This record gives sequence, C-alpha cells and structure tokens, in this order.
Amino acid sequence: MKQGIFTISLDFELYWGMLDVCNADEFSEDLQGTPEAVREMLRLFKQYQVHATWASVGLLFAQDAQAASAFYPQIEPQYLNKKLNAYQYLRHYADKSADWNNAYHFAPALLDLIKVTDYQEIASHTFSHYYCLENTPSTAAFAADIQAAVNIATTKDIKLESLVFPRNQWNSDYLSILKQAGISSYRGNEDSWLYRASSEENIPFFKRVLKQFDALINLSGFHTYSLQDVKNKTKPNMPYNLPSSRQLRSHGQSWSFLNSAKKKRICKAMEHAAKQGEIFHLWWHPEDFGNNVVERIQFLESILRHYQKLKLQYNMQSLTMAEISNKINNI
Repeated sequence: MKQGIFTISLDFELYWGMLDVCNADEFSEDLQGTPEAVREMLRLFKQYQVHATWASVGLLFAQDAQAASAFYPQIEPQYLNKKLNAYQYLRHYADKSADWNNAYHFAPALLDLIKVTDYQEIASHTFSHYYCLENTPSTAAFAADIQAAVNIATTKDIKLESLVFPRNQWNSDYLSILKQAGISSYRGNEDSWLYRASSEENIPFFKRVLKQFDALINLSGFHTYSLQDVKNKTKPNMPYNLPSSRQLRSHGQSWSFLNSAKKKRICKAMEHAAKQGEIFHLWWHPEDFGNNVVERIQFLESILRHYQKLKLQYNMQSLTMAEISNKINNI
C-alpha cells in the first residue's frame, strides 16, 4: 500500500508581506508574538516528528537594513503600486523612523533555530516578498531577486531547494528561473477556480467569501494528490508543483466555535490522503499565531495529534517539500 504524505509549508515573512496592507504598528501584536510562536511550533514539530518547510523571505536572513543592502539585486521590481516595493520602503524608513523595529523585519536568530531543529527545511519565499502577478515586474527582476535569495541563504550554509510564491502568485513564466537557481519544487495553488493564482485587485469579493466557507465545509474537494500525479504533470527541466491542500486558519476565543469545523475539514482530508496514499499539503503564516499564541498552538497540536494517529493506523509519513521532490525523482 502506498504511504500517504503529510507536508507542511510556512510562509515566514514578518512585516514584508504586509507593506501594502497596514502600518507596522497596526500589525505589532502579531509581530511581537511571532518569535514565541515559531519556538512553540518547532517544539511541536520535534515532539511529533513533523517535517516542515519554512519558506522564508530572504531579507529575514540579514541582521539589519545595512547588512541586507549588501544583497540587493541589481534589477529591482517596478510595481505600479509603490507600497509593494520592499526596497523603497527600506530606503524611506530604515534607521530614519522612530517606529522602525528590526525585530519586525529581520530574524537571523530564528532562522538559526529552525536550521538546527530536527526535520526542518529552510526554503525561499523570494528575497523581497516578490509579487509575480502584480503590475509590472519582469522575468529579469525575478531572476535577480531569486539570485539574491540564494546568495543570502548561502551565508548560513543553506541551499534553497523549495519555494513558495508570495500570496500564492505563482507564474509559469518564472518556473525555468527557479530550476536554474537549483530550486526543485514550489507550492502551487489548489486545483480549483476558487484558488486560481491572481493579483490582489483581481480577486472578487465573492471569491474571498467562498474561500472562508470552504475552510468550514467541503465546497472544493480535499485537494490531495499522488507523487505520480506530480511527476506526470511536470514538464521536462521544470520544478515540481506541490500544490496546497488547505490553509490552516484559526480564530480567537470569540470565534473559537469555528475551529472545530475547520479542524474537521482538515482532518477528513488528511485521512483521505492517508487511505489513498496521497499528499496532503497544509500551510500557514507563522505571524498568524503571534496573537493568542497559546490558543493557536493548542489548535495546531490537535492537528498534529491527528497526524500521529494516521501514522500509526495507515503508516502516513511526514516529509518536507525537498524530501517529496527527492521521492518523485526516484519514481
């Protein structure tokens, strides 16, 4: 019987993913709690022997803005929405604003902790939280960004093998660039019109609402798939697409009654993958746990306990994205 696979990927980005959404102080509670959340996640992953892929923005590797500037790419993205540009933001705020906080932007110590924790992979979330479907980046700018991510990861003796596109804006035009940079897999989107990759402005409100309902009840399917499916759909000399199955979303205490429905949705899909010998790919942002860390870690632990049950009952295994790629290579 084929083994089911449980894989986790985390979009580790701190404030870089929120530049166009809110001011840093509006997101401060989440950011301040993120280090504790990361440490607690690592504790659980080690306890339950869960392999996880930490897709990290390259800027997080730096100690501060000055250290980061040494790795800036020669070609910067030229977004029409200037708020998306991390370099413009850095030049304007770093060391010039009383509100600037290095802990909101850089995390070398946390990355060191992830690196030495069993079963963990540090992967790429691009260097600058690069948006591939916003107006108007280019393949040349993306290639320069990925090279900057590779270069700064090398300073910690880390080889990037997997990537998650920021805001899930994966772009087929850029896949060959990943392969050239040594990246063997990326996280694509669920195979449904509901999750089709798009720029932020092109996601209609009704689709956002349906996604919220899909987290509670099965509107779009389990989104599990086999290793052979991945291999069959991959063009020669391209990285493997390891699509998301479900985003882990938990609510605060006032909305905690929704968590049982979300857990049930996730656990049913995990069990389906375990029985069918398929992959279930769960993802989230570590920053999402920064507010109400204890409660959200308890929710995560309930999911990991379910994985442990499936491991015992169906021999389900936990693998990082890089480990899955290696298995596909051997098919």
